[in-house]
Amino acid sequence: MAVTSESTTVWRGDLFHGSGTATLDSSGAGSFAVDWRARSEGETGVTTPEELLGAAHAACFSMAFSNALAQFGTVAESLQTTAAVTFDPAQGITGSHLLVSAVVPGISETDFQRLAEEAKAGCPVSRALTGIPITLEASLA
Repeated sequence: MAVTSESTTVWRGDLFHGSGTATLDSSGAGSFAVDWRARSEGETGVTTPEELLGAAHAACFSMAFSNALAQFGTVAESLQTTAAVTFDPAQGITGSHLLVSAVVPGISETDFQRLAEEAKAGCPVSRALTGIPITLEASLA
């Protein structure tokens, strides 16, 4: 069964002086202010499309990796994934870097790295981001 998730953004004004609110409709988890200054200069307290994309990528990778580990027979005690999505105003989104720290008893470093790479490639968000480089740093804690 396919599931569709929805978010809505209401924007007022032009790109450089306007602002908007992005709302997570499906979950009702919240609304977030968005504007160009945050996106292009890194203003704090306001989110960006890249931060929201990073949240999606980190969550998706964590799910894919936990599944791969479980299928391998080594259930993770914990996975902490950060996705750093880079935006250049002249080029757009230029990459996503996954930084993973995991506690996985009974797995070798070789198997851990192989499964992390497979999860990176197979995660649905990674597959949706095929137009940008996706890098991975994974470590056993």
